[in-house]
Amino acid sequence: MDEDDGMSVLDSPIESDDSSAEKSDAILQTYLDSLPYECESVNDMKAKLEYIVGKIAMCAKSRNWLVLTTWDGALQCWLLLRYPIPKPTRAKLARLYYELCILPGLEPRVIRSWADMLSRLLSNKPDQRRKLESNDLQLPWQPLWRVLKRELWPKRRVHDALRNVVNVLLFVAETCRRYFSPLEIPDMLSTFLPMVTQDNILTMLPVMTAFFPPTHTHLYLPMLFKLWEAFNSHIIDDRLLELCGELSEEHVSGKDNGTGEEGIAEWKDIGIWTQSEWAVLATKALGAMNVPVGAVRGASTTGGHADTMADKSSVRITKPIGKYSALAKIFVYSMSLDGPIREIASSSGVGRDSAQQGFLLAGSRALDTLDKLLTSTESFFHPSNTGHWTLALTGFLHRLAVEFCKRWKEEQQSTCYTPVTRRLTPTIKRAFVTILRTPTLLAIFAKDPISATYSQGALRTLAMLEPDLIMPEILERAYSGLELVNETHRTTAILTALASGALPLVSEKVWLGGQKHIAPLLELCIPGIDLNDPLKTACTSMFIASVVQHMKIGDLSMQQGGAPLSGDIVEESMNIDNPEGSRLPDGTEQGPETRLSREEERTLARESTAGFADWVTSLFRRVFALYENLPEEGGKKNTTGGKMEEAVLKSLKGTLDILCLQLSDPLFDLVLKLVYDYGTTNARSNAVRAFGQLVACLARVQPEKVISKFLPYCSNQIREELKHGASSIRTTSTHAAVPSDTTLHWNMAILRGCLGYGGPALLKYKDQVIELLQLLVDKTKGERGYTGTGRLLHRILHTVAGVYPINARFVNTNEWNDPEFDKIHNLHWGRLYEPEDVKIEWHVPSPGEVDFVLEIMDKIAGPALDRIEALLDTAGRWDNVGRNDFCRFLHPVRSMWSGLPTFLKEGQKEVKNPCLYPETELQELLVTPIDVKAGFVLENPSDTRYQRAAAHRARFGNVIHRATTVLQHNQEGEDHIDAVISISKAIDVYLLEYAMTRSTFDSLQQAYTVSRDSNRMWPRQKENSRQVFLKRAQAYHAGRNYLHSLYRRRSELDDKLLDDLVDLSLSPYTRVRRHSQAVFHNACGYFLRSGRYCMPKLLQTLEKGTDPDRMKGALYVLWNKGTASYALADPHFHVKYLRALLECQHQEKPSIQKLVGQLATDATALLTEEAVHTDAFNEGIPGVEAAIEQLATEFSPSLMDQALLAEASKKGPIRRQLKVRRHEEAISSILEFSSRPSTHWRYVQFASKFLFNLIRRDAPVSASLAKFFADHCTSPHSSIRSTAHKAIVKITWHIKCRTFSKNSEDLWREEWKNPLAIDVLVKEPAVFLQQITTPIGRVDNNFYVDKLSTGFLVWAPSVKAYRLPPTKQPAVQWEDVSQPALQAIQEVFSADGYFSQLAQLFGQESNKESNRLTLRSENAIFIKSIAKMYQANFSGAIQSAIDSALGENDRFKQRGAAEMLAGLLRGSKHWPREQFEAVWTWFMERFERIYAQIKPDTLPFWEGLFNEQLSERDYRRTQPLVDAILALPLDFQGDSAFAMSKALTLFNIVVDSCWPCFYPVSDKYMSLFLANANTGYADIRSHIAHNLAAIISEQWRPAYPSTGLFLEACKTSDDPLFLRQARYEAQLTEILKQLPKWKQERFPPPRVNQSQYDKVGLTLLQWIWTAAHGPHPNLVFRYIVILLPEILRMSELNDSSELQRYSSAVLYILSAVNAPPDYVEVVAEHFLSAIKSSDSWRVRLKALPTLLVFIYRNLMLITTETVTRMMDVLLDCLSDENVEVREMASQMLSGVVRCSQRQSIIPLRDRFMELARKTRLPARRDPTYAESLRTLHSAILGLCALIESFPYSVESWMPPLTEILAAHATDPVPVSITIRKCASEFKKTHQDTWHKDQLAFDEDQLQSLSTMLVGTSYCRSHLYP
Repeated sequence: MDEDDGMSVLDSPIESDDSSAEKSDAILQTYLDSLPYECESVNDMKAKLEYIVGKIAMCAKSRNWLVLTTWDGALQCWLLLRYPIPKPTRAKLARLYYELCILPGLEPRVIRSWADMLSRLLSNKPDQRRKLESNDLQLPWQPLWRVLKRELWPKRRVHDALRNVVNVLLFVAETCRRYFSPLEIPDMLSTFLPMVTQDNILTMLPVMTAFFPPTHTHLYLPMLFKLWEAFNSHIIDDRLLELCGELSEEHVSGKDNGTGEEGIAEWKDIGIWTQSEWAVLATKALGAMNVPVGAVRGASTTGGHADTMADKSSVRITKPIGKYSALAKIFVYSMSLDGPIREIASSSGVGRDSAQQGFLLAGSRALDTLDKLLTSTESFFHPSNTGHWTLALTGFLHRLAVEFCKRWKEEQQSTCYTPVTRRLTPTIKRAFVTILRTPTLLAIFAKDPISATYSQGALRTLAMLEPDLIMPEILERAYSGLELVNETHRTTAILTALASGALPLVSEKVWLGGQKHIAPLLELCIPGIDLNDPLKTACTSMFIASVVQHMKIGDLSMQQGGAPLSGDIVEESMNIDNPEGSRLPDGTEQGPETRLSREEERTLARESTAGFADWVTSLFRRVFALYENLPEEGGKKNTTGGKMEEAVLKSLKGTLDILCLQLSDPLFDLVLKLVYDYGTTNARSNAVRAFGQLVACLARVQPEKVISKFLPYCSNQIREELKHGASSIRTTSTHAAVPSDTTLHWNMAILRGCLGYGGPALLKYKDQVIELLQLLVDKTKGERGYTGTGRLLHRILHTVAGVYPINARFVNTNEWNDPEFDKIHNLHWGRLYEPEDVKIEWHVPSPGEVDFVLEIMDKIAGPALDRIEALLDTAGRWDNVGRNDFCRFLHPVRSMWSGLPTFLKEGQKEVKNPCLYPETELQELLVTPIDVKAGFVLENPSDTRYQRAAAHRARFGNVIHRATTVLQHNQEGEDHIDAVISISKAIDVYLLEYAMTRSTFDSLQQAYTVSRDSNRMWPRQKENSRQVFLKRAQAYHAGRNYLHSLYRRRSELDDKLLDDLVDLSLSPYTRVRRHSQAVFHNACGYFLRSGRYCMPKLLQTLEKGTDPDRMKGALYVLWNKGTASYALADPHFHVKYLRALLECQHQEKPSIQKLVGQLATDATALLTEEAVHTDAFNEGIPGVEAAIEQLATEFSPSLMDQALLAEASKKGPIRRQLKVRRHEEAISSILEFSSRPSTHWRYVQFASKFLFNLIRRDAPVSASLAKFFADHCTSPHSSIRSTAHKAIVKITWHIKCRTFSKNSEDLWREEWKNPLAIDVLVKEPAVFLQQITTPIGRVDNNFYVDKLSTGFLVWAPSVKAYRLPPTKQPAVQWEDVSQPALQAIQEVFSADGYFSQLAQLFGQESNKESNRLTLRSENAIFIKSIAKMYQANFSGAIQSAIDSALGENDRFKQRGAAEMLAGLLRGSKHWPREQFEAVWTWFMERFERIYAQIKPDTLPFWEGLFNEQLSERDYRRTQPLVDAILALPLDFQGDSAFAMSKALTLFNIVVDSCWPCFYPVSDKYMSLFLANANTGYADIRSHIAHNLAAIISEQWRPAYPSTGLFLEACKTSDDPLFLRQARYEAQLTEILKQLPKWKQERFPPPRVNQSQYDKVGLTLLQWIWTAAHGPHPNLVFRYIVILLPEILRMSELNDSSELQRYSSAVLYILSAVNAPPDYVEVVAEHFLSAIKSSDSWRVRLKALPTLLVFIYRNLMLITTETVTRMMDVLLDCLSDENVEVREMASQMLSGVVRCSQRQSIIPLRDRFMELARKTRLPARRDPTYAESLRTLHSAILGLCALIESFPYSVESWMPPLTEILAAHATDPVPVSITIRKCASEFKKTHQDTWHKDQLAFDEDQLQSLSTMLVGTSYCRSHLYP
């Protein structure tokens, strides 16, 4: 494959300098040469590109954005053809689209389409060569950030939850970040870092990773790693792992892409990573595997829980991240020879001498880490240990293999830039495959199909890398798996694995030794073809197809006289990784076999081919047997059985298709005879289609033979059957076949198979074929008969008139036909081609074939149409015969034209109705199709053959139009349904079966992609099988055809047929409607303006008086998303569409009303203010115009027709005025409808939603609209009332925006500024903090800072603040144009009792309410908007309503009061100071009353009220409230738990919201909480814990004065974020000193929970638990370390279940958070010390498993010294007095040895064996018995731990251990139990590989193994055969 051949043929090769341009032209030429017709030159296509770009430029200049998007489609079509674009042109075109993406106020769908085009132009897809480098294109990042800011933090009042522009813009940033200047990185950091806060980190970090260029990483990576350490988040993990993966790959080559030396990442300890960074990455990788360790089987981290507590805006940022792909890149692209080499000894590592300690696997640190990671997770790959982690592990394996193979192959290229010292070595490659081999072989048997597919993909790649290591293992499992066909899962897994490894098996160039296994494996898999097991059959078919596609099936054995065993071909077929010659490297054996020479292997392979004849015979007989057992054909689609049977037949057909292609001539003749004999002696109704497909497989290969064999017989049989009445029963719909018709259908199916291929071969029999077709058309009267005739006609015409590739064998035809090749074809098995070496043969219709087609038209189609026209004359009098004749004569004509999509090229059409709006549109700017060569048979309108064919086609169209008209006027009820559906299908063929449909094109593309990827090792591999290049050529040809099907003009006949389709879509019959609607929607996608043409009729159908069924049909058509969006975007239909929906209330049918509701809901989503502004756009576009000017320099001066541009520019203002006028008409029309007394409330609801969405920010609303919404704010219907509230909020918001905006651009970018807003410079952060914490009043302190969104990491240069409003006068006068609307709203709101009525509505109980009542923000926002807009005008009325509701005991009414109060107070922010102070004085007078009446069921909404007042507000605005809350008594020992809880809840709000106010007193409250940790109430302890965590979190503010200082600290300081500072360490230590004393004073049960020790302990544990589940648990890690010994002691207290539960949970949570690296050793040492020093066995029992989990999670950070100390502790625990401790120590020892201490196996084995030998058990009464038993048990546990440390392999040191263990199998408990458990586990884990593993044991050892399991040896043969 060529280097630019990516996943899709939509990419276009690049062109840069001369050499690159030549290469691009050469790549393009391989495509053009693969076609059978001459294509356009590069210059021709450049002219077409210039035409398209010119139109795009003119549309952009005239601001005609919607028309521009249609030309985007044309540009995409141009790219489909893969012609090169010069780099400067591509760069400037990308710049234009970048500028378009950042225009303000356009529809999201328009921006999304431009972002997609930008991505296509830049083509920065993974694994593909980039189209542009960073020095080819520079883009400014600031304009994009300017647009993105608005989307990141939308205003809460008007936020649309469905809006997704933020993700589109982030996608643009990620696509373009390579082209942002690296010199701008400091500016990016200075912009982004000051904005980072604890709350928005999950928003800002994706922004930073999206914007930072992938160069100059030293500027931002240290900072990102420090942030990574500080925050606990899955989102951050995923984003940064993805970034690190990309950077690892980017910088492995050290290539300078024009960024200078500074831009290249320095090569450090491991790749581009330092040792500390690598430790972080490796630990994250281990955590990402999510494997369960210890007792906790859930998530391995708390990051997911922490993310749920994050800011809601961060949740909107979504992106599918390939985490395991990123991890694989990190490991693979960090591998190099960077340390001393450790050889691969065995899987256990035994045999390494002490000198190899510290050496690295294959000399690579990254590979050594990977080895450790895979070793530690190896047991989780086994199918018996499956779970949610399986998908992660297998996905990681797959990506590892793919990325390694890609890098390995890239570094073999001569153009590779990677320095030799950094490249992968053969030793690394072999070691890599070795460590992946075992887990991959285990995982291929995974229970879920996705995991199995991943592992099989990994196995395939590994087999290509090191076939010697992988293929023997696959074959061993294959023979055992295929012989045991009763184990279905194992068989299917093996078959799939063999299919994935087909190329190494077949090709001796890849692996010498596989060819001889092909025939035996094919024989073994024949039983796999089993109808009762569809999955096994599909897997068998896949394996056969995968193998035979690469080889010729022919006998090469000595009896056939083969070729010499050696010759010139030997050198060409040498193993690509074996430069030494004929023998492969020693070291790998396949079972007991030895390595054979190349000549010996070839001899065996040739001899094995002798079995091909028998195998082929057996295979076809097996297929015949399967056919005989198929269920009967039938059903609506005439299928064979259900989906599974159809899938089996489909897979078999594909396999037989490939098999027949590769058969040698003798074997082909053999198969043909078999099939012929079966076909002529059988006629099975259940296998008609299947057998016809089988015959087609043969006909595709040698059509002449097949036709000559079958045609005479089938022709005679058909004539005979028709003569005797077959298919004489008239039917027009699908039905079960008549038994007497079986022979006819059987022979017709055979004939379809024969005549479906061959093209020229048919000409010899054309008279016979035409005669037979005439007979069939005339005589077949049953539906199955005449549809079968149609399919036969379709196949014949397709093979005769189509352009398609032929001879898809695995070698070129000239080679296949070479006699020498026939003797030595085994040497060519698995051959791969370069694209230029493939000689593709095409079928191109000859003149004789064209005449044959025309003759069929004359003799078949013409007479059939004559009969139809005659029938139409009597349509009103049809009986069953007439209807049947109509259907059966129309069907062959339809089938004929469906088989001729490329026979006739459409010429220029006369468009009678262009559907153009001349006042706003230009014909010249309508998108036009790209006219390219596409292999049409007849293209010249002056050719008489063209004219004949065109006349036939026109007649076909006119006849079906007439038929539609006639049948519509002659309503014959249901009897006509089949005839009408036939017409609908005929219209479908006429309109859409032209050139290539989208579905066919997509399927061809997908088939090519799948085929290509199945054979290539890496994405840029040029070589592939010949069949792949045939599919590539076919897909490219299909793409050219597809372009002709797009943007088609409508002729007069096309319009008539579209009208007919609309009529049929409105049919009263559901079957007719559904089919016609599908055809209509499809046609609208191909014909220009077809939707606009048909829209009036559709809307007219909704009028009153229309038949309900027709109305329902119209609604379904209009419900189509494309139709609806078009109608609402078209200014002429916008109003009509909405009004038509609203007028549907006249129809009472429930189904119609339900439909209308669904349409109205969908229409509401399409009514956006951007939709109007897109057409009415009038802002400046300097960036776009500059990009167009630059782009114009790449083309000729005539790029833009100036006259046309001037005309288009004139249309712009008219278009804008029309759009605005239509918008106003829509509003007035809907208002008029809504105001009618007769309008149903449900339609008022629809209307209100329409009107709400029609409110625009750039136009003031009318007084009538404002009054409408104000009136409905008190509607009794909650949905209408809710919409009205939102509308008032939106109206007032827009008034505010317009008042504050200087121009429309500020308005759309939301860059307006409040007159009170100022920017306060932050020169000295300390001074600034003092300013905002001192009372307002001084000259330098007369401002409020409501949102302090800086100062967490770094202080921004300035902070947005607000000046004090005037004392009495309003600070703002709202715009004059909105005064009528404001006055109208005020009049409604001023009515007596209005707000009291509103309060009653707010206080209503809803059926949707949950038990927990919360503050409804929408109600508060409504009142807030009123308060902001009208200031204190309604204050009195609102206060009165609140007072009334507050006096009620009803909690719902109290909540309504709380919502009104929240809105009133929040909205008073900018009131004149007198009014502001008055309302707050009024509120504070009621504070005590409110506080007193808060009950448990009302606390949530009152909490919401206080939170609403304090969040994002300068606390000095709410100083009275803050003071009141802080003045509340915090009594921790009171009588009422709720009273205390209530105060703490409010206090917590102050902690979270008022940091500047609370910070100075935080130490006091921290001390208070710690001092009262002994409270006796569980709820209060929980509150204290949450407050402790909140205070520490709020106090954590690194707050560097400048970005530079912070970045420098990240580089030089170990703790730049001050995570390790423990401010309250002394106080906690003081508490710890008291705990031992309190422990002694604990009460006995059941009063134990009232003990001081328990109460304080629970508070501290809950604090740690809460913090560990938060976003930054590392803040409390220092405290955890201090508390750890005591936590361990708490875990042993069995008398307090709560304390024990929390302490155990906290111990496990230590492993669920990523501890700072310098704490890992400390924590481990605490565990070890506790285990060693504790007198309590319970402490040891609790500490051991938690230590195991902690060590496992931090495996990559644990030092060798710590592991050594841990081993010593474990060995001591093996001798512990308590048996549970001993067993736990054994389990832990097994895990530690497996993960990291394999070099200790031999010393440990010797130690345990010696201990077991010298320990003798005395009599039970002996005083030393217990000690001896404990010693012996420790030795046995140690030996069992060693065995269990390798669960899936048998190491050389294992078998002798069985003799020692067997000797003690009958010893007393617990020794015997331990041995039996070990043996049982060994049997379970080795069951799958026992056939191989047993060879490691001798007879005595096998007997010992059996003794271990049962205690005796008499049934060994049954246990271990």
